[in-house]
Amino acid sequence: MGISEHRPGSAAGFVLSLDLELMWGVRASQSIETYGANVLGVRRAVPRLLELFGRHDIGCTWAAVGLLFFEERDALMAALPDIRPSFRDARLSSYAGLAAIGPDEASDPFHYGLSLIRRIAECPRQEIGTHTFAHYFCLEQDFDAAAFGADIDAAIAAAAPHGIRPRSIVFPRNQVVDEALEICAEKGIVIHRGAGANWFDRPSARRGESILRRGSRLASSYLPAARPGAGRIGATAPDGRIDVPASRFLRPHSLRAPYATALQIKAVTREMRRAAWAGQLFHLWFHPHNFGVNLDANMAMLNAIVTEAARLRDAYGWPSLTMEEAGAAAGQLGTVGRCA
Repeated sequence: MGISEHRPGSAAGFVLSLDLELMWGVRASQSIETYGANVLGVRRAVPRLLELFGRHDIGCTWAAVGLLFFEERDALMAALPDIRPSFRDARLSSYAGLAAIGPDEASDPFHYGLSLIRRIAECPRQEIGTHTFAHYFCLEQDFDAAAFGADIDAAIAAAAPHGIRPRSIVFPRNQVVDEALEICAEKGIVIHRGAGANWFDRPSARRGESILRRGSRLASSYLPAARPGAGRIGATAPDGRIDVPASRFLRPHSLRAPYATALQIKAVTREMRRAAWAGQLFHLWFHPHNFGVNLDANMAMLNAIVTEAARLRDAYGWPSLTMEEAGAAAGQLGTVGRCA
């Protein structure tokens, strides 16, 4: 039994994307003292994740912050763009934290990530996309097109020496902005992870976010209420931009509520089955630092999900896809290039 007949502009399959950030992604709300264990744990999580994906032939898009593509300070500082965002809240700017970073990856594993990038690039079916160069927030204040364009140029340049040309982007906090998509398309990055279909997933600034919005997003991860988890790829503009919409954020195992993990596995695999039967897309995402502590429990949770994805692939022809592969499967993307 196969999935529904393919139509141009549609794609069916299991898409997995990971936001690879280290401290650059959490410095607005955390410090090394409060969150360092999670960030250091990424170095144990990445090999475990790659082994799991290889065992089940799972494609994955790793959206990497451009500042990770370095192993020493001088090279990183030389790669900084001339135009930079001027966030009123300095915690939102990665540039405000540069003075505190160490001289190299060996001495500062919180901020450098080239060894991780190289390890991912060695593995089959692992796409390396971009998470912007400096974890750029598009909606925390007025959008600055010049600064954002310079950021994307820097992200492309940082990846180039390693044989990587990003074709896909994941926006920090899923703050998707149409003007930013236009800039990315001009630079050859035509695929993005769209925000979820629920009202509480729509792109917005984090500041002033209501308790209702946050609570609804949290509850939706575990409750059996109906939600539009599966979806279809959308071409958002004549320039060929491709929206590979998010379905669910995978929340990490909690020692305070261990029963919630089973609820989440049930919710995720139920929506995966619905997507496979309907010939639709299911796009799961999380950050490797979410797995940085309680690694065994988190890997067991993901193993259950990936095992179900492999079963659905074998039973229904519902494939595992990177974001770039999903764009190609939808008939909206040309020849898939080398992204990893």
